[in-house]
Amino acid sequence: MIIRLENEKDYLEVENLIRDSFWNIYRPGAYEHYIVHHLRNDSSFIKDLAFVMEIDNRIIGHINYSIGEIEFDDGRCENALILGQISIDESYQKGYGSKLIEYSLKIAENKKYPFVFVIGDENYYHRFGFESASEYNLYLNGTDTNGECPFFMIKIFDEEKISNEKGIFKNPKVFDVDESDVNEFDKKFEFKEKKVIEGQLNL
Repeated sequence: MIIRLENEKDYLEVENLIRDSFWNIYRPGAYEHYIVHHLRNDSSFIKDLAFVMEIDNRIIGHINYSIGEIEFDDGRCENALILGQISIDESYQKGYGSKLIEYSLKIAENKKYPFVFVIGDENYYHRFGFESASEYNLYLNGTDTNGECPFFMIKIFDEEKISNEKGIFKNPKVFDVDESDVNEFDKKFEFKEKKVIEGQLNL
């Protein structure tokens, strides 16, 4: 097993992996492969934090990071790192995702990023040192700022960079997608049936 930086030759294989990993999980079909495709050409993309995991020359894992923005109550804005999609081939689920997250977080820390956000399952990400961002008065755009948002978390590398001022984090604009654009993009991939499944977002 090796972990290395993603390169252009990997793009289609990675997008297929992401598509398979997220298909019908949060919504009928998936948006994540479309987002990653466009993220690579966006100014928010962190190229040296986009990694693939290989076994026997086959990509079985992928992770990337990008830069969003925190807007504070006084109008000041600050860039902030966010851990994006992580995808692991369904045949290699056990432990490989953790290895990829731990490896990439260590690289991010070595590059002197003061902290990193993630949106996801708190029970999963707590094991990597993530905690609720609301504990530091930081909230995800569109969520209740008067209570805890457990799925929006932060891992702090440098405590001195945390001010505890109230701030709202906004994802890069490339994360906002139009379903019709995704449907058109999806025509380049093998057909997969979209299904409405209990537990998806808004269901």
